[in-house]
Amino acid sequence: MQTETNIRNTQACIKQWQLAGLAIGFVPTMGYLHEGHRSLIEKAAAENDKVVVSIFVNPLQFGPDEDYDNYPRNLERDQKIAAAAGADLIFAPTVSEMYPEGFATFVTAYGVTEKLEGAARPGHFRGVTTVVAKLFHILQPQKAYFGQKDAQQVAVIRQMVRDLNLPVTIIPCPIIREPDGLAKSSRNTYLSPAERKEALSLSRSLLLAEKLVRAGMTDPRLLKEQLTACFSDIASARIDYIKIVDPVSLEELSLINGSCLILLAVYIGKTRLIDNRLIEACPT
Repeated sequence: MQTETNIRNTQACIKQWQLAGLAIGFVPTMGYLHEGHRSLIEKAAAENDKVVVSIFVNPLQFGPDEDYDNYPRNLERDQKIAAAAGADLIFAPTVSEMYPEGFATFVTAYGVTEKLEGAARPGHFRGVTTVVAKLFHILQPQKAYFGQKDAQQVAVIRQMVRDLNLPVTIIPCPIIREPDGLAKSSRNTYLSPAERKEALSLSRSLLLAEKLVRAGMTDPRLLKEQLTACFSDIASARIDYIKIVDPVSLEELSLINGSCLILLAVYIGKTRLIDNRLIEACPT
C-alpha cells in the first residue's frame, strides 16, 4: 500500500490503474479509522480491483464552534488499519493541496440539506458536497462506500451524484456498533468513562422505538415523546433533535404506516453524537 499527499501523483497512479482496466473503489474518511471504516474498506476490496482511502479532515464541513482543531488524527495508525483491510492507496492531502490560495468554488445541494444536520450545522453539507465532488474528480472511482450512520450524508451524496451525472455508484453500508450497541465513531474518544456508559442511551432508545413501531404505534408525536423520555434521567444528555422521517425524502412523517427512519443527535457532555435506525415496513 502506498500513501500520497499530492494530487498530481495520486492521479498518475489512478491513470495507471485505468489503463490496466482495473475497477476502483473509494472510501472517503476523515481518518482516525475504526471498525466501521474497516468494514467499508473490506467491502470495497471485495468488490473492486483497487481501493483508495482518503484521509482528510475537511475544514469546510466544520462550523466555527465545532471540533476541527481537536478532531483526532493519527496517520500512521490509519495506514496500518487501511492496509490490513485491503486498501491499495491512501490519499492524505493537506488543506492547502485541496483548497489552494484563491479557492472559491463550492458545490451546494438543496432539498435534503436544509433539515436535520443541515439545520443544526449551517454550511456543513456545502463542505461535504464540495470535498466529495473534488475527491470523485481526483480519484475517478466506479464505486464509493459510505456508512449508513451518516444517513443524511448518504442521501445528500446520492442526490449530488444523480443531479450532476457523476459516473460513480454510491454503496451505503450498515452501521458498525460496539458489542454494547454504541455506534462506532471517532468522536467516541471524547467521552469520559461515565459518559461512554450514558451514550448507550442513543442505541437503546432506537431499539425501543423499533419495538413500539412493531407493536403498532403509528403516531410520530407519541413515539418522539417516548424517545425523549429515554434521556430524561441522564444528566449529561442534551437532545439536539429527534426526527422520524421518510427514508428517501427525509421529510418528517405525520403518520407511520410503512418504513421510517429515526434519527437522533444528542450531546453527551460536550460530545455531539448521532445515530439512526431504519425500521422497515412489516410485510403484509
